[in-house]
Amino acid sequence: MSDAPNLSDDDEKGCHHALLIIDMINGFDFPDGERLRPQAEAVAEPIAALAARARAAEVPVIYVNDNFGRWRSDFRRVIKHVRAHTPGAAIAERLAPQERDYFVLKPRHSGFLGTSLEVLLGHLKTRCLILTGIAGDLCVLFTAVDAYMRGYELRAPGDCIASVDEANNRRALELLRESMRVDTSPAESIDLRRES
Repeated sequence: MSDAPNLSDDDEKGCHHALLIIDMINGFDFPDGERLRPQAEAVAEPIAALAARARAAEVPVIYVNDNFGRWRSDFRRVIKHVRAHTPGAAIAERLAPQERDYFVLKPRHSGFLGTSLEVLLGHLKTRCLILTGIAGDLCVLFTAVDAYMRGYELRAPGDCIASVDEANNRRALELLRESMRVDTSPAESIDLRRES
């Protein structure tokens, strides 16, 4: 009998939900990064709590993260760089991925554009995406639009989404609610129980 980990993900296949953590593993070493970092720090704790609940409920946790133009990198190298050398180290430490989490590197704003996210979600038989992360008015919003066009049910807990400008963040959440019927209630209201 082998002690090797099960890489088939059979335990999570068929789960109704998936939690997406968008761009939170981030160095914040870009224009407006210093303005965004305090907002990201404020949402890191509720995201971490939601991720812990998701893992306990065997809901897949998927890190959807910029590749920062580093085409030869992988997600573990991105994490290592952020934790060792950037102002985002404390957030990356707080939101450190666990062994069974998934990773999708994205080249642009949407988590779907040019990535394997849709194939992964199909493999997991996911129907509802819980969107968290930064920036609410860019990457989270564009990922939500692409998910909406693909027919996913969406949740976007307002206490888990941040933008550089708070007014823009509020407008993005309003757009999600009004145009795509996205529930933006706080993370603690999300029921992560599996459906049979």
